[in-house]
Amino acid sequence: MAGLRIVAAIGLTLAVLALLGTDVTHMVAGAMAAMVSTFAIREKNLRGQAITLAWGFPVALAAVTLGALLHSKVIAGDLFFIALIFGAVYFRRFGDRGTALGLMGFQVYFVSLFVNATPDQLPVLAGTLAVAFGCSAVARFALVPETPQRVLGRLRGAFRARLAQLVTAQTRLLDAAPEDLDDVLDDLRHHTSRLHETALMIQGRLEDGAGDAATASLIQRRIADAEISAERLGMLLLNARSAERADTLTLHLPHAPAPAAGKLLFRDDEDESTATLRRDLGALHLMVSRPADANRGTAVAQIRNRLLGYRDEERMPPGATLAVQDVFRGIGEAARAVMGLRIALDGPQDESDDSPSTTRSREELEAEDMSITGTVALTDAEKEADEDEDDRGGLDRPTTRAAFQVAVGSALAIVGGEFLSSQRWYWAVLTCWVVFLNTASTGEIVIKGYRRVLGTVLGVLAGVLLAGAVGNHTWLAFVLVLLCVFAAFFTAPLSYALMSFFVTAMLGLLYTLLNTYSLDVLVLRIEETALGAACGIIAAMLVLPVRTDRRTDELLATVLERLGDVVAGAVEQLSGGPAADLLDRARDLDTALDDLRASTKPLTHAIAPQRERRQTVRYLVALLETSAYHARSLAATAELVPYSKHVAADPRLGRAARRIAHNIDVLVAQVNDEDTTGTVESGASIAAMLETDGLGVPAANTVTFRVLRHLQRLDEGISGLARPLDVPVGPRT
Repeated sequence: MAGLRIVAAIGLTLAVLALLGTDVTHMVAGAMAAMVSTFAIREKNLRGQAITLAWGFPVALAAVTLGALLHSKVIAGDLFFIALIFGAVYFRRFGDRGTALGLMGFQVYFVSLFVNATPDQLPVLAGTLAVAFGCSAVARFALVPETPQRVLGRLRGAFRARLAQLVTAQTRLLDAAPEDLDDVLDDLRHHTSRLHETALMIQGRLEDGAGDAATASLIQRRIADAEISAERLGMLLLNARSAERADTLTLHLPHAPAPAAGKLLFRDDEDESTATLRRDLGALHLMVSRPADANRGTAVAQIRNRLLGYRDEERMPPGATLAVQDVFRGIGEAARAVMGLRIALDGPQDESDDSPSTTRSREELEAEDMSITGTVALTDAEKEADEDEDDRGGLDRPTTRAAFQVAVGSALAIVGGEFLSSQRWYWAVLTCWVVFLNTASTGEIVIKGYRRVLGTVLGVLAGVLLAGAVGNHTWLAFVLVLLCVFAAFFTAPLSYALMSFFVTAMLGLLYTLLNTYSLDVLVLRIEETALGAACGIIAAMLVLPVRTDRRTDELLATVLERLGDVVAGAVEQLSGGPAADLLDRARDLDTALDDLRASTKPLTHAIAPQRERRQTVRYLVALLETSAYHARSLAATAELVPYSKHVAADPRLGRAARRIAHNIDVLVAQVNDEDTTGTVESGASIAAMLETDGLGVPAANTVTFRVLRHLQRLDEGISGLARPLDVPVGPRT
């Protein structure tokens, strides 16, 4: 949608400027101004977008005016450019609007350098900017509007599609031959991860898109239920397909070998339970993928009733093993989650053909809904805490540090760029600026600089081919520019190297339009890009550096703390304690884990020199993802306690979780260098501890047993973190 909006703004700008008889140079300036005035704005509500766009025009006008006036004053122009760069980065501290206005100021000043703006051109440039900003407004608010409600609606559709894809991948796991199991398992990991990403995207849009806090909380709960039940179903299937119980880590560790295949993987030797399982996975896929208005009729109701019946142990296939019975229960839980999601998103459903199991599930959902809508998900105090989360001042503030770094790097880029070319030195500055965008550590800047150079080299080759194909066909060149712009923004979330490739290919076309194209110019583009990346990396390493290790340690401590919060709250509620907002805690954990995963990419990238370290980091993140999965499952189960007939509080569970809480505290103290003398406790299993205390072990088909299994996996996962973090492991005290 961002790509379409930007292309619409540029296309409309070019059309208006052509009707006004504008020359090609100013059409290029208008196209670039339309692009930046569109992509720079990231606010979610329309009013905020309109205010930022209105403020952006005078900022852009001031930038192009100063660029033209300082055109012949080299030293003054360079000093102002550095000051502008510093301010543009520093103003990110003021949120989306500060970031957008700083970006507009920098990019429009860059446009003035690109088209060699002079004072006598200012009236035409001012008119061009007015047209560009006006067309950007038309594209944003009329042609390709973006409201929080529309975005949330698209994300809901995407979540349903991702959920259906995951169920399809789980069905393939059922039928995979032993030699194909590794590939099928990788596909299952991929779709599980994509579903989780979509759930996080919805979480980020709920506050603005849902209309009110109660509705947002309700949708958040139902999305979480669907995600957790789908992930659990995949784990249960993997366990049932294995010759022996599979470790949850297998589902989260990339390229981990699949466990040994069990009997049910061979279709020619399947029993009745396997055939029924295949049929019911198909039925679950049908429930997920059909839109709400088509999800009516007796046949659909019968499918829903049959799947929900597995929650009450109804119609279990005869002869099914305990592991396969768990899968059927997982299908029932997934069906309940899908029904709850339908009700939350699309309103009440037809109840005329409900079975007793379906009626009970509806009653549970209604009781939960009443509780959720009766409370506000986030109190005012918590909101203030979120807004003031980063209260660091001075040079410790990330925006201040980045501003000094990019200013120093840009100064180096200006000096070095002038040696390469007195006309196009600004390409080095642009690269230095870009490598600091959305990065927080030296390692991230190194990786981004490498990708920028790689994409630029490949883009130059494409630019040579496109320039030769276009020749003197001006409008063909503009059409190809629009295609490159769309491709750049479409691929930006997927690959920074691909985005750089399309941007560089577009620049080759722009040079053709300006009659300044030559192979030497494109080679210079590579040289300036490499120089800018090098200057950015040098500045990041020497000026207030943030080492990747330090960054990841801070985020790791945050993940562990939030993991401890979720587990403590869930166990307290499962033990009979007061209700707490566990879903928000679980989402905070997910967000922190997502940040950690992004920060470790420099350590796991192919160019990272230490292979053993790459493997250790991947293992550590996989352990945390596994622990987060079990914590989310505990939280989801705990929130059922007040309403469900299947889940009851059990005071024994508080005793079982003490070792987990202790070990998390030890790991956090070790990571923060607060106390390096602590020892991670190990010993008997959680269930064995209860048995030793004379409390007995619950039956395998009870919810308490499932909770104990999640606690056991958490205990193993937390203890497993001790080795990569170099924390000593001792006997249970």
